[in-house]
Amino acid sequence: MATYPCPQGHPSIDPDYCSQCGSKIAVLIDDGTKTAEIAPPPPVSENCPVCTLPRTAGNFCEACGYNYLTGKPAELSAEPKQWQIAISVDSSSQTADAPVAPDRPTQLVDLAVGSYLIGRTSQKRAIAPEISLDFDDAVSHRHAVLEMRADRSLILRDIGSANGTSLNGYEIPLTRDIPLQDGDAVTLGHWTKITIIKK
Repeated sequence: MATYPCPQGHPSIDPDYCSQCGSKIAVLIDDGTKTAEIAPPPPVSENCPVCTLPRTAGNFCEACGYNYLTGKPAELSAEPKQWQIAISVDSSSQTADAPVAPDRPTQLVDLAVGSYLIGRTSQKRAIAPEISLDFDDAVSHRHAVLEMRADRSLILRDIGSANGTSLNGYEIPLTRDIPLQDGDAVTLGHWTKITIIKK
């Protein structure tokens, strides 16, 4: 079986993309002999065009799964996704000036198609979030939106919170739709953590 050298030095059985690491391989046919012209690896200083978070390493965005080689967002499964979130208190993320984290059990919430406001209840302002985080006063009343679309993709949007929202350790830009994946960790407020679960 013919193999083709990839830019990272792996023997690949695929002539276009390395079968081990996914790096691009350009193959030329010259007089019936297969030779490989190795394309340089893509730069690692760019930002993801989908969620705008910095590219760290590898060929996929660690936050949203964007494929840097093909230029396509994370592929959706043919099987409809059932999503759930786990709301918990992560005391390890609290800062020195934060109040003591409350001792509360993890709350599981099943999601259906639609939008869910994340925030704190305010009777005076008539705000009643579907995902209420009243136990954390560093969460804005209208903090973020979690949305399951008709194709069962899940997105997160910070709608102008005072203290920001982080996804897997990176603060997300305001008012930008950020695709979510199974296992993603959303942190906000003093010590609130929302874990994304694909059932």
